Amino acid sequence: MKYMLLIYQDEQVWNGRTEPERQQIYEEYRQLIEELKSKGKYLAGDQLQPAITASTVRVRDGKQMITDGPFAETREQLGGFFLIDARDVDEAKRIAAQIPSARMGSIEIRPVVEQAESASA
Repeated sequence: MKYMLLIYQDEQVWNGRTEPERQQIYEEYRQLIEELKSKGKYLAGDQLQPAITASTVRVRDGKQMITDGPFAETREQLGGFFLIDARDVDEAKRIAAQIPSARMGSIEIRPVVEQAESASA
């Protein structure tokens, strides 16, 4: 089953880290990704630009409204994601706990809705 692991952390804390500290964390990410790839568990993932670069689009009564920057002010911002293939939610939780940002932020685990293949395909 596929799971989206949404990686949240406080951007101010990240920005306060030294460059060597950041590089160490990036290396931990690279090692985890390689380990998961070797087991066929890692499907995709990436780091996101800071929340200030976000735009939020909403349509209400046919009118489009765009908000620049993050939609909600929160202590932690969505900073990246992993898309993984895990046996079950317990395995997804074990993988999420290995993500370096889990030590300073949080990882939200969301099962992906799997669409049945079309019978005519």
